[in-house]
Amino acid sequence: MKALRNYLDKIKPQFKEGGKFEKLHSTFDAIETFLYVPDKTTSSGSHIRDSIDLKRTMTVVIMALIPSLLFGIWNTGYQHFLSLGQDAGFMEMVGYGLIKVLPIVVVSYASGLAVEFIFAQYRGHEVNEGYLVSGMLIPLVMPVDIPLWMVAVASIFAVILGKEAFGGTGMNVFNPALLARAFIFFAYPAQITGDTIWTGGLTKGEGVVDGFSGATPLARAAAGAIDKLPSIQDLFFGFIPGSIGETSKLAILIGAAILILTGIGSWRIMVSGLLGGVVMTLIFNAFSANAYMTIDPLTQVLMGSFLFGMVFMATDPVTAAQTNRGKWIYGFLAGFFAIMVRVFNPAYPEGTMLAILLMNTFAPLIDHFVIESNIKRRLKRAASLMKS
Repeated sequence: MKALRNYLDKIKPQFKEGGKFEKLHSTFDAIETFLYVPDKTTSSGSHIRDSIDLKRTMTVVIMALIPSLLFGIWNTGYQHFLSLGQDAGFMEMVGYGLIKVLPIVVVSYASGLAVEFIFAQYRGHEVNEGYLVSGMLIPLVMPVDIPLWMVAVASIFAVILGKEAFGGTGMNVFNPALLARAFIFFAYPAQITGDTIWTGGLTKGEGVVDGFSGATPLARAAAGAIDKLPSIQDLFFGFIPGSIGETSKLAILIGAAILILTGIGSWRIMVSGLLGGVVMTLIFNAFSANAYMTIDPLTQVLMGSFLFGMVFMATDPVTAAQTNRGKWIYGFLAGFFAIMVRVFNPAYPEGTMLAILLMNTFAPLIDHFVIESNIKRRLKRAASLMKS
């Protein structure tokens, strides 16, 4: 590592102003700060000292996503061999999962970071580490049989219209990874809905055993087949078809624990989102107008991407509410609307995506009213003290 450090120090002057590769300064800076902690110090304005910076924040989030990624790789192989009716060993399942999942991860990072580098060079600013998390989230919310070119197009769309159009990392209104999924959902609905896309190789339908449909729990619920829903155990551990990183709730909860213990993710949003989903489900249970409304709260929150969305998407520190009371309101409504959308409109079985994007829109407004409320309450308290 010392040799690499010395080499970077040797070529660094060529990327500074007046150097041979001056125009590639942002690219060099991105690679250097990815490999080593930068030695930059604040020279003006306010000085905020903390042990964590943006790079470390992104690193912790990626570590929290690793359990979901690893289980998704294994489950991809498990579902594939299950569809073929073949008994396979652990390594065979992992090997097949790696072949299917790794290209999606590589394409997501390559296409998204390429756009980030181009914008950084054009605008002359640093390449921020924000896409390190988005580049991992995008593959985890995709079906395993998604064409790679669609992943590339969706990633480019998310970076350009989700981030750069608003000024880059920290300025975006919507979660970029959710925008990528929404883009594919509305532009190429056949590749992200249906029963065959969630299991590797099932799209071609070759060698599939009779009786294996590949339907997700949400698809079964939307069809009214409540009696065919997986068991609570399978829903919790994730032995079901679904998006790559969203099936195992155990892996998601491990990630949630990492985010909460490190202070990166907001526990208020996670808890309130869960409460919102439970309350909406109980309201549906009270009416029980159709079979979907009779599903119990535990099954509802374990189906689909509800928990994944509340833990990794709704807690995005840029697009979520910033005030403590605002986080409770924002999270509760995100969970509330997620269950409402999936039950009311079977055309959108995954309501979590739309619910969080909707709440991203209203997050600044929620914070505004919370702050205004605090100001009025303190003014009222000050006025009463003056009178006394």
